[in-house]
Amino acid sequence: MTEPASLSAEDKLAELLELKARAVQGGGPKRIEAQHQRGKLTARERIELLLDPGTFEEIDTLMRPRAVAGTDNVAEAVVTGWGKVDGRPVYLFAYDFTLLGGSLSEAVAEKILKVMDLAMMTGAPIIGIQDSGGARIQDGPESLRGFGEIFAMNTLASGVVPQISLIMGPCAGGAVYSPAITDFIFMTEGTGQMYITGPDVIRAVTGEEVTHEELGGADAHATKSGVAHFAITGEQETLAEVRRLLSFLPLNNAEDAPFVPTSDETDQPDEEMLSIVPAEPNRPYDVRDVVFRMVDDGDFMEVHEAYAPNVVVGFGRMGGRTVGFVCNQPMHLAGSLDIAASRKAARFVRFCDCFNIPLVTLVDVPGYLPGTTQEYGGIITHGAKLLYAYSEATVPKVSVILRKAYGGAYLVMSSKHLRGDANFAWPTAEVAVMGPDGAVNIVFREEISKAEDPEARRQELIEEYRTRFANPYIPASRGFIDDVIDPRETRKRVIRALEMLQNKADRNPPKKHGNIPL
Repeated sequence: MTEPASLSAEDKLAELLELKARAVQGGGPKRIEAQHQRGKLTARERIELLLDPGTFEEIDTLMRPRAVAGTDNVAEAVVTGWGKVDGRPVYLFAYDFTLLGGSLSEAVAEKILKVMDLAMMTGAPIIGIQDSGGARIQDGPESLRGFGEIFAMNTLASGVVPQISLIMGPCAGGAVYSPAITDFIFMTEGTGQMYITGPDVIRAVTGEEVTHEELGGADAHATKSGVAHFAITGEQETLAEVRRLLSFLPLNNAEDAPFVPTSDETDQPDEEMLSIVPAEPNRPYDVRDVVFRMVDDGDFMEVHEAYAPNVVVGFGRMGGRTVGFVCNQPMHLAGSLDIAASRKAARFVRFCDCFNIPLVTLVDVPGYLPGTTQEYGGIITHGAKLLYAYSEATVPKVSVILRKAYGGAYLVMSSKHLRGDANFAWPTAEVAVMGPDGAVNIVFREEISKAEDPEARRQELIEEYRTRFANPYIPASRGFIDDVIDPRETRKRVIRALEMLQNKADRNPPKKHGNIPL
């Protein structure tokens, strides 16, 4: 009996190349075309646009579905591997909707967990591109276990390496909790959708009629829920903005963000700063005009731009080094702090503290937003998140009071009393327990009521209060403010303070972790 002829090395190589070619085709030409007709790129097309050309190294290319009978797929519904963005390493996974609807199976979870584990071990960001129909029904509890283990890995990676999620297709049910744990969520308008329960379930349970886009589209989550940090039109534009964000971030919590040289003057006075903030204390202005003049090359990447606009947060560079900005925005709600703004700013402060990014805080705040809606909504608890975040943060913290800083809101905005390192004020700053109007109405109520002309007397007392108390010199005399500075020198003074604090070493008391008021 003769033995069958063994395959030659060339035959085996041809078999391998055929298997890999089929894997790269995903669900095949028809499903790829269907993906394109929906206005979406494929998983591999997205990866190629995100990474530096020619740097993608794929792993587990030939891992196959296990519980789907009759399938001839040679690849699973997620593409995983690593590559480079601007020459720096990143790890990533991208769900492949052309294969079994991008559903998560036991094998898909194993692929994702493997690449996340590699990112943790080597210290590089994790990027997840979501375009999935959810848990694969055929895998039963194994798919649920996969989601659970991914959530746990997201939690362990939090604060160790940056985690970024891109919602470029459906992401529903339990699948939404992995992006929710990550640091930043990008959503592509028109195609990216997130929700716990879809429109059909909502209609059946509550009778409410809502479309997929109204319920979980990019605009809804960027403006109403605050789940999405960025809502961007177009997949290529979304991927380009992810690359931009990465340029501001360190690879992990043991490194600093990359230094980017600038030709912007540091010591040159900026005359425009004198006219940005109006002399009238109640007149609005756009605080971003101040930020743009402070950062290198006018390059400021705002985060959560459409959500809680009464506070502005985002990344810029000063003297070549990344800083995180937190600013009250007088154009919205007079810059007061409410529930949404407190949550938004607190999470941003904590991210910066995780990854060694100094904080620059621009203050113009009349107080916390009053009203029963805020009180019943838990402004006490939510407002405390921001003061907790600033108090806990050990990165360099520099603040500039531009105009109003009243009461508890003064305290919470990186004040000296919450371990602020360098606290400056413009001559226009008003630091007080409350604004002149409110203070006079309380302290001098009886005197005003007995005056011959109550309104004229009230205005006199307001001006007297503003002169005596609502100025930066009383807190400066007590060391609460380190210096009252010329507005034209703001950029120079902040950069010098950050340089002075560059080697700051601060530690919190030993503990497992704090209990932030959630």
